[in-house]
Amino acid sequence: MLNQKGFDQWASQYDQNVEQTDESQKYPFAGYNEILAEIEKRVLSRPHEKVLDIGFGTGVLTSRLYRQGCGIYGQDFSEKMIDLARQKMPDARLYQGDFTQGLVRQLQKERYDAILSTYALHHLTDGQKVQFLKELLPLLQDGGCIYIGDVAFETRAALEICRAQEGQRWDPDEIYFVVEELKEAFPKLQFEKFSYCAGLLSLQK
Repeated sequence: MLNQKGFDQWASQYDQNVEQTDESQKYPFAGYNEILAEIEKRVLSRPHEKVLDIGFGTGVLTSRLYRQGCGIYGQDFSEKMIDLARQKMPDARLYQGDFTQGLVRQLQKERYDAILSTYALHHLTDGQKVQFLKELLPLLQDGGCIYIGDVAFETRAALEICRAQEGQRWDPDEIYFVVEELKEAFPKLQFEKFSYCAGLLSLQK
């Protein structure tokens, strides 16, 4: 699993690498742009959104929302990626911090219309995912929604099939979403599949 230094080194090539993988419809980013476009559409369906993005990277998605007038807040642990994101969103409130240790104090004080995370929360264990989502839900305004775009599967069996297909390309350090298991803690969780290895999870308050 990449540490902070690894993401700092990857920052300048990250967007290009993701685009190439999505275009070739390969794991892990097959469906990436479609997922981001769907999240963007849903967030913008409510005017003047106050948005929190966890693990925002270079700001690919949030910069689109920023240009549409959304108030952007975010946390990422790569200083280099934060620098790139700030160039796109100079007025956004972006903080450095490892979300596996929770949100920074400044972000816990706010209330959001939408909370986003794309291709980041797979760094949490299954138990940490449940705990983190429980901590995020109270930060939503009534009617607000959490949107998670990531490598995700309806069932554990589907994940294991993909793991076998990918072989050595599979990243053993990343812990992907299994929807049927998360629904035990969050019965209202919704899932839409966008590729053979990824989809959009949504959880409304």
